[in-house]
Amino acid sequence: EDMKKAFYHWEEAAIGGHPIARMSLGVIEGDYGRHDRQIKHFIIAANQGWGVAVEQLKMCYEEGHVSKHDFGEALRAYQRAVDAT
Repeated sequence: EDMKKAFYHWEEAAIGGHPIARMSLGVIEGDYGRHDRQIKHFIIAANQGWGVAVEQLKMCYEEGHVSKHDFGEALRAYQRAVDAT
């Protein structure tokens, strides 16, 4: 029950643009083996300029869960977000 509440609040925060909440959701999705959802969360966090997301995506790439193309796109989006700040 507590995890359901936590997940709900992380989803609300992620929708509101909070990159740490987005990362938390990605980690949880990965723990449940839902790598497609995990990667989507990490890509969104990287697009927001969150460097930890890039590191997580790199690990996912090394494990074969994300394509070279998608990793490259996320890396470029991350760099654009960092450059914009």
